[in-house]
Amino acid sequence: MKIKRNVSSSRRKNRKKCFTASSSERRIRMTCPLSTELREKYNVRRLPVIAEDEVKVLRGKFKKSEGKVLSVFRKKYSITIENVQKTKKNGEQVQIPVHPNKCLITKLKLTKSRERILARKNRLRGKKVKSTKEQKIDSKMTEVD
Repeated sequence: MKIKRNVSSSRRKNRKKCFTASSSERRIRMTCPLSTELREKYNVRRLPVIAEDEVKVLRGKFKKSEGKVLSVFRKKYSITIENVQKTKKNGEQVQIPVHPNKCLITKLKLTKSRERILARKNRLRGKKVKSTKEQKIDSKMTEVD
C-alpha cells in the first residue's frame, strides 16, 4: 500500500526527476554514510560528500580502497577518489568515477558551513519531538498512576 500520496512510484517520473534535478538537489542526493566513529562523534548518519573528504569504497571492483576525494561531479552523480584509477594501454593513469552512495566517509573536511550543518542536525536529533500519538499515550499513562 502506498504511504505518501503525493510521491510518485512511477519509474519514468523518478528517472525524469533524477536527470533533470538541479545542482542543489543533486548535492542532497550525493550523500555518503559516515563511519561509526564519526557517527558517534557528530550524531549524524549521512552528509553530502565534498572534495578533500577521505572515503572508503564499499562496493564494486575497487572495494576496500581508500583515499581523498579529488573532485565531485554533480552532473554525472559521481566522485573521483585518489587511489581509484586504472592504467590505459599507453601507460596513462585515469581516474575511475564512483557513485557516492557506494562510499563511506572516514574523515571529514570541516568547513564553517559544514560545522553549521552538523550543529543544526545534532540540535534537531537532541530535541526529539514526540508525535501526537506518543503524546496521547503519555497523557493516558499519567492518568493511570
